[in-house]
Amino acid sequence: MITTNSDGGARGNPGPAGIGLIIRDGDKILEEYGAFIGTATNNVAEYKGIIKALELVSKYTQGEITCIMDSELIIKQLLGEYRVKNPRMKELFLEVQKLQNRFDKIHYVHVKRNQKYQKMADYMVNKALDEKLGKN
Repeated sequence: MITTNSDGGARGNPGPAGIGLIIRDGDKILEEYGAFIGTATNNVAEYKGIIKALELVSKYTQGEITCIMDSELIIKQLLGEYRVKNPRMKELFLEVQKLQNRFDKIHYVHVKRNQKYQKMADYMVNKALDEKLGKN
């Protein structure tokens, strides 16, 4: 099964923000991606990360996928356990809902940030931020 690990982060909240993700088939990395997204909050960056993951993973499959994140809030919102109250986050939540239609089934999974593949996604966030902010 194809799996995504996505992450988003901001230096300051809000502040300069980035996203990072990996797409893999088991332990085989199919794609790595990192990008600066401008000024955003951590939660907006997390949503932008999962959105980009869903866009990119559709190149590999439209079947069943697993999407892994270290943001418990976003996962619980996507699973319908928490309501989305913030208007900006509601827009991003609805964008995820639209992208979900590309796939047969999506499993959303929360992991700790020190999980191996989640650390790789976090690395992509920080690499994008460091490159944009001149800290490479």
